[in-house]
Amino acid sequence: MLSMKPQLVCFGELLLRMSSPAGEMLLQTPRLDVCIGGAEANVAVSLARFGHRVSLASALPANALGEAVRDGVRAHGVDTGALHFAPGRIGLYFLTPGAVLRPSEIVYDREGSVFAQTDPATYDWPALLAGADWLHVSGVTPAVGERGAQAALDAVRAARALGVKVSFDGNYRATMWARQGSDGAGVLHELMRHADLAFADQRDMALVLRRPELARGSRADAMAAAFEAFPQLQRVAATIRTQHSNDHHDLTATLHTRAGAIAAPGHALHGIVDRIGTGDAFAAGLLHGLLRGWNEERALTFGLAAAVTKHSIAGDFNLASEAQVLAVCAGGLDVRR
Repeated sequence: MLSMKPQLVCFGELLLRMSSPAGEMLLQTPRLDVCIGGAEANVAVSLARFGHRVSLASALPANALGEAVRDGVRAHGVDTGALHFAPGRIGLYFLTPGAVLRPSEIVYDREGSVFAQTDPATYDWPALLAGADWLHVSGVTPAVGERGAQAALDAVRAARALGVKVSFDGNYRATMWARQGSDGAGVLHELMRHADLAFADQRDMALVLRRPELARGSRADAMAAAFEAFPQLQRVAATIRTQHSNDHHDLTATLHTRAGAIAAPGHALHGIVDRIGTGDAFAAGLLHGLLRGWNEERALTFGLAAAVTKHSIAGDFNLASEAQVLAVCAGGLDVRR
C-alpha cells in the first residue's frame, strides 16, 4: 500500500547501467562503473527531488540486486510501495561513453528480465492510480516485450478511465523493437492515443501515424497531423539538439499546443559530463512546471534548464534541486554561497 496518494505514477523497467570509464572502450580495462537507471525511474527521481509525491511501479528480482535498486530509488524520495518482486534477473545496459567525434554506444541486456516476464495482471492499476494527477509511461516499456506492452496499455487505459492525465515519452528504441521483428508503430500509436502530453518529435509522429513524409517536413506540420489524429492530445514537447562534438552541443526545445507553439531560448553546452537521461530530465522539468501550475512558457524554460543541468551530472539520474535548475535559468556562474 502507498503511504500517501501520489501526484504522479511512473511505470517502467528499472535497470543497472554498466559503463566503461571515460575515454575507454567497453572492457578495455577490467572495470565497469555501475549506477541505477531506466527512463521512467529517471523521471520519478527528478520529480521527487523537485518536491513531488511520486510512485514508481515496476518489477525487480527478489535478491540483493533488486533490493539495492529499490533502496537507491527510495533514497531520493520516490515511493517504492508499488514495486513487485519475483525470482529472476535484472535488466542491464552497457554504455561506452563517446569522446571527441566518436559517439557513445549502448548494448542492452534486458531479455528475460523479471520486468519483461511479469504478468500484466500483477499491476492493480485502479489502486495504483487512485488519487493521482498524472501517469508517466514511455515507448521503452512496450519495446521490452509483449508483457511490457500489455502492461503499458493496461496502465494508460486505466488512467483514462479514472480521469488521470497521461504523459507519454516516445523514447523509441529501434534495436529493441528489431529483436521483436516489429517497428512498434501499432502499440506506440495506441499509447499516444491516450496521451494528454507527449514528448515526441516529427520522427516519432511519422512512425506512429505511418506517414514517413512527416519526418522530412517541419515539426509544425507533424504536430498538426498529430493533433488531428489524437483528439486527447493537448501538448507535444521535444528538444532540438545540434552536436558539434561529443562534449559540445547546442540545445533548445519546443512546446506545441492546439493554440500554437513556443520555443525556449537555446543553450550552448561545452564540456558535457553525461548526456544519458537528459531527455528524461527535460520531461520531468516540464511536468514539474505543469504540476506547479506555471504557464507553458515558464514550464518549458524550466524543462530545458533541467535537461541542461543533467548534462553536468554523471549517471542516469538528474540529482539537481528546483533551486539549482532555476539558477541555470537565471544564468551566471559565480559560486553560490
